[in-house]
Amino acid sequence: MKQNFTVRQGALDGVAAFLSVAQHRNFRKAAAELAVTPSAISQAVRALEARIGAALFIRTTRSVGLTEAGQRFLARAKPAFEELVAASELARDLGQRPAGLLRLTAPRAVMPHLLDLIGSFAQAYPEVEVEISASADLVDIAAGGFDAGIRLGQFIEADMIAVRLTRPFPLALVGSPGYLRRQARPERIDDLRGHACLRLRRQDGSIAPWTFVNGNRPVEVVVSGPFIANDIPTTLAAAVAGIGLAQVPEPLAEAALKAGRLVRVLERFAPTSPGVFLYYPTHRQMMPKLRAFIDHVKGRTETASASNRSRSAARRQSN
Repeated sequence: MKQNFTVRQGALDGVAAFLSVAQHRNFRKAAAELAVTPSAISQAVRALEARIGAALFIRTTRSVGLTEAGQRFLARAKPAFEELVAASELARDLGQRPAGLLRLTAPRAVMPHLLDLIGSFAQAYPEVEVEISASADLVDIAAGGFDAGIRLGQFIEADMIAVRLTRPFPLALVGSPGYLRRQARPERIDDLRGHACLRLRRQDGSIAPWTFVNGNRPVEVVVSGPFIANDIPTTLAAAVAGIGLAQVPEPLAEAALKAGRLVRVLERFAPTSPGVFLYYPTHRQMMPKLRAFIDHVKGRTETASASNRSRSAARRQSN
């Protein structure tokens, strides 16, 4: 049966004063411990007794003792209050320095590219534990208890703050050499009607269409084929196995393309993805562990960008 439960405003007021007086059996010593006046201690205890509806102390000119109600209240209130103080100190500690558990959600496809970043962060901040939930699902960060997420830019909600992890890149249409020997290489978007297209099922159960650009015009195509997966790595593996064509982020296919296990097709129609981003909700007071991770990501990204610019300049000079 559901019970109504209400904590009255100010329910903890006076508890610290009561516990100190109960410990010292003296109002002046309690006042000195809490750095307030004896009058303030007396007022706090009287207010607490009035709220409870029972006298907690027996006061004489010579001594202070506990009533039965005071003894029972002390037995329950002291450990509970100490737990609250300990909880407050723990929370305060996490609010002052990078420490604790940093929970992230990211697609399985980007995990190999994150390990170097996570490794350098773990070395820089040894008091932070990083937990990553690898999932193709578009996770609600707040509902899932995550500090931040990592996703392709086009899938990030507008109310999130995003920090770039990669440069924009094309969505490549790829197939294995063996498949392209069996099937004529497509030259136009319409040619896909005669091909085995490897499709991706979204979290909501729908099949993701393929996207292209024809000139400056975006084109969305509903394709068909013998294979459906719910994540990009599986789709990519199926393409390498020669089952059909797949549309995947080009960086994920780069190794297979360089090794000759995959070949690009319809390159001039390839759309560009905004890239991969770290994203998180707006916080008025961000926890230090997340701020440290964001700063680490920005630092790594800026270093990589500077290195790319230096290599590009060196190539131009050599030419």
